[in-house]
Amino acid sequence: MAVRHFLTLLDLSPQELGHVIQRAITLKTRLKEKGPVYTPFANRTLAMIFEKSSTRTRVSFETGMAHFGGHALFLSNRDTQLGRGEPVADTARVLSEMVDIVMIRTFEHTKLTDFAAHSQVPLINALSDDYHPCQLLADMQTWQECRGPMAGKTAVWVGDGNNMCHSWINAARQFDFNLVIACPEGYEPDADIMQAAGDRVRIERDPMKAAEGAHLITTDVWASMGQEEEQAIREAAFKDFQVTEAMLDSADDEVIFLHCLPAHRGEEISDTLLEDDRAVVWQEAGNRLHAQKAMIEFLLLGEVND
Repeated sequence: MAVRHFLTLLDLSPQELGHVIQRAITLKTRLKEKGPVYTPFANRTLAMIFEKSSTRTRVSFETGMAHFGGHALFLSNRDTQLGRGEPVADTARVLSEMVDIVMIRTFEHTKLTDFAAHSQVPLINALSDDYHPCQLLADMQTWQECRGPMAGKTAVWVGDGNNMCHSWINAARQFDFNLVIACPEGYEPDADIMQAAGDRVRIERDPMKAAEGAHLITTDVWASMGQEEEQAIREAAFKDFQVTEAMLDSADDEVIFLHCLPAHRGEEISDTLLEDDRAVVWQEAGNRLHAQKAMIEFLLLGEVND
């Protein structure tokens, strides 16, 4: 059987993604009721390669493997030959002989595709400059837990057309909802990714207008990792794109607000937005654990359990 990888949401069918989300909810419920007694991956190892720093990604993957009875290896650039110039393909071949599954958090998405092409074990994209599919699994789980099925609803992305935005575009395609992107000129998402989504996604320059009637609103920091030198320029470009309580007030009565975190209060969100009852970011962050566990299970077992 061919090795399955999870580099973007498009690597699974909509039906498979739906099963993974439901499985994540089940694993979360059982963990709360019974504790970590489900240990299908005893003596199995996840290699975690980090070229970008992280809090939620490292903790959620390490904890998830511990719950499963397995082990997670943390590998930074200082700990591997990748940091000294070893070809990605060589590292993929070596790790395939030693571990059961690999997670990479990196910059260039091509590193992931290169690794996957030479790996004999599943690979998970834990973030690249182009996509962040693990975060979207948690987001979709949170939306479903809070409001039920996403199909036919409307989500609004406010901010940069970055890796998170790209994954929201793919999510709209896979989970059958509409996405409105409110971004300033010059900060649009990739044109090819937009075109592939068809009329499922559109751009709106006025964020308040974009939010009207929305069922979900989400955003991200204005300057991501590696863009710190652009902070001042981006602050000027995005000054009218802050998500506020007033924006949520113009949305649907049952709107929820998501943020992948960390958040910069006073920049992309108002100072008090995370204290609003409609902001479910802590539940969203916690769901990284459960959604990623469900994906690990899917990739290692080749199926979704009941």
